[in-house]
Amino acid sequence: MRTYKLTAFEQTGKQLLDETFTAETDEEARGKGQAMLEEKELINQTHRLASPAGKLILFHS
Repeated sequence: MRTYKLTAFEQTGKQLLDETFTAETDEEARGKGQAMLEEKELINQTHRLASPAGKLILFHS
């Protein structure tokens, strides 16, 4: 399992979400991250999901 980091921000820069979770693959992590954002109604906020290697898996500005 690999550990991924999901963050979401307001336009002012205030951090709304800072979560870590594990997944087997980048694709699985993308699905989990998107589900978390939808559940917390943050899908339209600026967000990013980074892999353990620093690769952006999911990004919205």
